[in-house]
Amino acid sequence: MIRLLVAGTFLALVTFWLHRRLVRAPGLRGSSAVAANSALVVLLVVALIGAQSGTSLDPHWARPFGFLGWTWLAGVLYLVLGTLLIGAVSLAGRILRRLRRSNAAPPDPARRRALRVATGALTVATLGAVGYGTVEAARPRVVHTRIPLRRLPAGFDGLRVALVTDLHVGPSRGIEFTRRTVDLVNAERPDLIVLGGDLTDGTVSLVGRDLVPLADLRAPLGVFGVSGNHEYYADDAMSWLDFWETLGVRTLRNERVTLERDGEAIDLAGVHDYSAPAPSEADLAAALQGRAPERFVLLAAHQPRHVFDAREHGVDLQLSGHTHGGQMWPLGYLVPLQQPTVTGVDRFGDTLIYTSRGTGAWGPPVRIATPPEVAILELQAHAD
Repeated sequence: MIRLLVAGTFLALVTFWLHRRLVRAPGLRGSSAVAANSALVVLLVVALIGAQSGTSLDPHWARPFGFLGWTWLAGVLYLVLGTLLIGAVSLAGRILRRLRRSNAAPPDPARRRALRVATGALTVATLGAVGYGTVEAARPRVVHTRIPLRRLPAGFDGLRVALVTDLHVGPSRGIEFTRRTVDLVNAERPDLIVLGGDLTDGTVSLVGRDLVPLADLRAPLGVFGVSGNHEYYADDAMSWLDFWETLGVRTLRNERVTLERDGEAIDLAGVHDYSAPAPSEADLAAALQGRAPERFVLLAAHQPRHVFDAREHGVDLQLSGHTHGGQMWPLGYLVPLQQPTVTGVDRFGDTLIYTSRGTGAWGPPVRIATPPEVAILELQAHAD
């Protein structure tokens, strides 16, 4: 209830601010003002429904509202950024006129016309960007990447690993999205599948059924998974991991397993999310305890910032997600403030890391300039 109250208050304030900037400031009147204000109120309501879908509300009836509400919040982002830009340009114009010592100012109708044109252009641009981003987010694509690894045994040369992270099914996407992802993965015939966390937003009782297609994932070396931060938000993370186990996913809870191929072996380790609370804190030392130090280690860890610990423990390759590549431009420029790497392959000492852009989308089912992916990684034995 407190969370809903906070979200409702915040969204109401944003809605009022948009009313002031998009309706009052351009001088809309009559039916145009009524239509714009009515749309803002309706969108506020569906955004509140979307915020509760999967946690307090059953997404199987609330999901259409959740989809619209969360999509609207993507529009809010661009409308806010755009109105701030318009305001900055307007302020710069006033300052420039004062610097020129000109007391002449365009008449009020002229200023209103300019503001109305700018507001209309912003609205059209926002609709176009969010429309494009909605289509983009609905179509995850397979991304193939070859990763040369110095210590990879010859028996694992050419190993194909499917990395799926950040599905975020629940509030705005359901079982159909999971099924589409499973079909993409299976069509690639990977040797190993790693689920990198943040598969859902919601509770096991309300959203669990949306993950059922994961039971159809197939790989000779198995399907493994680790928790992300969102497994801890709406429900007990261990309950989620227990549920994954019923779908044939071997969860790695600060532990490792040995994978064998062509008479050789590597270690696959997995840790809980970086921000996991006690008693489920990430513990890479525990996961690697007792291992043969000369053996190649592949680590599944949801957040890229695990990589500093991985580097200290001699991990060869870390597989992560979490960043979404920023999900919607220009948010990607903020990700490096929290994470050491954003997308693709990066190196930290002797440890390589691959960070997936993620398959789904958190919050708004919208992606702009960061297309969703199912990563197929081909590991290659490489001698220096």
